[in-house]
Amino acid sequence: MFPDCPVRNILSRVGDKWSLLLMHHIMHHPEPMRFSDLRKAIPDISQKVLTSTLRNLEADGFIVRRVYAQVPPRTDYALTPRAHSFMQACRPMVQWAIDNFAAIMNDRNRNRHD
Repeated sequence: MFPDCPVRNILSRVGDKWSLLLMHHIMHHPEPMRFSDLRKAIPDISQKVLTSTLRNLEADGFIVRRVYAQVPPRTDYALTPRAHSFMQACRPMVQWAIDNFAAIMNDRNRNRHD
């Protein structure tokens, strides 16, 4: 990674294809989410990538993973205070994406056909 640059170091981890989306789903779920719930919420993420992304987020202190000793085993994921703080900082960017999505998709489609 980029050990001497906090912006590149941190943002390269949370700015990947899936991390922000996973944290967004967990944040807007009323209770901690199970692995299977995350797979259903984001059907185009592979199991391997979901596992890897969750491990990275846990290692960086953005999510907490809880394993329950029951049959079948149950694991769920919740955001940490650090993740909530990060998501508050991201809220304007997420809202901007939602607000501008249709116009950007129209531009992409128009430019694709030119």
